[in-house]
Amino acid sequence: MAGQPTPRPVFYYDFSSPYSYLAAERVNSVLPELPRWEPISFGVLIRRIGKTPWSMSEEKEAGMREVERRAAERGLPQVRWPPGWPVESYSLAPLRAAVFAAQTGRLEAFSLAAFRQAFAAGRDLSDPDNVVIAAAACELHPRAVLKALETDSVKERLREATDAAIERGVTGVPTIAVGEELFWGDDRLEEAAQALG
Repeated sequence: MAGQPTPRPVFYYDFSSPYSYLAAERVNSVLPELPRWEPISFGVLIRRIGKTPWSMSEEKEAGMREVERRAAERGLPQVRWPPGWPVESYSLAPLRAAVFAAQTGRLEAFSLAAFRQAFAAGRDLSDPDNVVIAAAACELHPRAVLKALETDSVKERLREATDAAIERGVTGVPTIAVGEELFWGDDRLEEAAQALG
């Protein structure tokens, strides 16, 4: 409706997604308004909606090369793929750590550190030690993070965020939500920016 302010955009992502990594590195600079970062479980999402991601299809190799091409084009470090990616990358550990980081105002810093651990350093984030390395980069205490991974309130917050995203119509990550409009894909950030403009 004309004259009504557009709601704050939401950036949905999961650490298993290399396109989410690419989007995370630029979303705050591309969108005219800083989005609310919202980590969700892509593993839960694809099971719930019955979707096969590109990384588990015959498009996997082409997709990996495209991620590498975009990273190079944007001046990011050479992509290093975590061992066992993508299957072993569907981990709740970094997502729960992100929920904990949000409680201390460090969500974006932790998320960028975790993405860089995964796709710049090639470390497996299903290993809590690698999650702790990312947490230490933004001054989160390792013991507090490890405890948070098993905390019911953290688990519940992640479940709620994932359920709300699915209910909103999110079918993949990264997705930018601008009001009722959903922009799925790292290559659609500019469209989301226009919708906000």
